[in-house]
Amino acid sequence: MGQRAKRKLRLISSVLAVLVFLSGCGQDFHKEGEQDDVISKDDSLTVVGVSQIGSESVWRTANTASIQNTFSKENGYFLIFDNARQKQENQIKALRSFISQQVDYIVFSPIVEDGWDTVLQEAKDAGIPVILMDRKVKVKDESLYTAWVGSDFAEEGQNAGRWLAGHLKEEGRAGEEINIVVLQGTNGSTSVIGRTEGFDSVAAQHDNWNILEQADADFTTAKGREEMKKMLHKYEDIDVVVSQNDDMTFGALEAIGEAGQSTGTDGGIILISFDATKSALEKVEQGIINVDIECNPEQGAYIEEVIRVLESGGQAEKEYFVSERVFTKKNVASVIGDRSY
Repeated sequence: MGQRAKRKLRLISSVLAVLVFLSGCGQDFHKEGEQDDVISKDDSLTVVGVSQIGSESVWRTANTASIQNTFSKENGYFLIFDNARQKQENQIKALRSFISQQVDYIVFSPIVEDGWDTVLQEAKDAGIPVILMDRKVKVKDESLYTAWVGSDFAEEGQNAGRWLAGHLKEEGRAGEEINIVVLQGTNGSTSVIGRTEGFDSVAAQHDNWNILEQADADFTTAKGREEMKKMLHKYEDIDVVVSQNDDMTFGALEAIGEAGQSTGTDGGIILISFDATKSALEKVEQGIINVDIECNPEQGAYIEEVIRVLESGGQAEKEYFVSERVFTKKNVASVIGDRSY
């Protein structure tokens, strides 16, 4: 019996044991038909354990959909999916569960970069390849994970900075003092680190750009509104808001509107957003958001490509970057109709 067949036998045995235990406790633990899928599962299916950060944003929901659509039974996969609900301890628990079930591959989007050495060493010792999705980890030994698939966050930040420099030049404001506030996402996450470093590297080239504050708004609409409201009270003159995802941008727009101010192309506060979800791109088209830097959530196909390379006995690259664009009112109309997220 091959290693994969052994893993699948252990997986089925583990799941069946849990099913027996839970049924004895009277728990309604699976969706209709789920138990039959487990029992009748074909050994030819590749078992993939996925730990997702949570469902904190429209982008994350689209990212999850991409994974679930790619790793379907019809495509030859048996997917075990876990929602960590924004807690690293939940992700570590999920990864250890995947290891104990001897899945074929582990895929996860790390909430923060630090604190993964031990559990990733456990996965390596078990011979299970780990593919990072969206965000990265800081580990002493990079062989603890096989590959990473995601966005070039530093490039995204630089794109935002370059766009702002060009916009100010077009508006005849290149030499003005420009006051900037930044709504950041989850502290310590790869996207925050990259976007911040990228934007700051461009800002450092402009002595007249003043970054007044960078506030943690946790990638959520509610926190974006809260932190924007605080900064509007704290600073009399804000020229630019850099919001590191669309959900925080929506919260910022609520706070700015409540303060009696405007944004966008009508001469109000310059609003820079990230992600490029459909609802945000509609606001770009309306001139409410000046620019939206795309962060592509549809990463399932890229991850599957890594698995195909490994399945064929090949050597995967360490990094795979997804394709992304920058959207303004000039070019956004061509993509809104086809946007799936």
